[in-house]
Amino acid sequence: MALVGLLREDDAIYEEAYFKQVTALQDWCQMKFFILLVVLTVCTAKPQDLSGKMFTFPQETNTAHVKLNTSMEDFRAVSVCFRSFTDLRRGHSLFSLATPSADNDFLIFKLPKEDEIQLIARNSNVDFRGQNYKLNTWHSVCSTWNATSGLGQLWLDGEPSSRKYMNSGSNIRGRAIIILGQEQDSHGGAFDAQQSFVGMMSDVHMWDCVLSPCEIQRFMDDMNFTPGNVLNWNALQFQTVGRVLLENKQTNYCY
Repeated sequence: MALVGLLREDDAIYEEAYFKQVTALQDWCQMKFFILLVVLTVCTAKPQDLSGKMFTFPQETNTAHVKLNTSMEDFRAVSVCFRSFTDLRRGHSLFSLATPSADNDFLIFKLPKEDEIQLIARNSNVDFRGQNYKLNTWHSVCSTWNATSGLGQLWLDGEPSSRKYMNSGSNIRGRAIIILGQEQDSHGGAFDAQQSFVGMMSDVHMWDCVLSPCEIQRFMDDMNFTPGNVLNWNALQFQTVGRVLLENKQTNYCY
């Protein structure tokens, strides 16, 4: 009986030591995983020069998107410019900025009608009609809004729209979440696949002022323009989520 008791005591000691080793190994693995996540986050948050690059959104989803980072939290005016390519006939988001107080604080949305693009500022929207928005074509898009006058305007491939009243007297304030590829129905989420963007996007810039027509034309012509001071494609902080590819930009000409 003494021998049996001794064996049982040795088994208990061995079992306790085994579980301590397993627990230590689990803790070590969790620590390594946490360090990896931190490193990945830091790497994706580092500004990158995306000259000659494009984001490709290859399928309709309610998850895939690109989050663009900015520390600015007060905008009395906004200008956003980018280039996009798609074959979508349904409505889709081109640029979505949300704050805690407004999920559509600044939104550029292609409506289902072939010639209409909608601009929303501070949850107030206007539709710009007569837009020559062809499918399977690279388009250069700029939109502006001023909180003082309340006027918004759209530029498509160098052609300006009518200037229309949207919303005035209130700046865009709060922590801005800027999303490409999805439309935010809440601050940073509530995506709908039927509003997602499928195609390619490039040359995304944002300013905290209304650009002059000449400056917009320089962007449209891909000439020497002043990069965005809020978002700068040549020094962009971003994170991709889901199936989004960063690729060399495709062009219709070769050297």
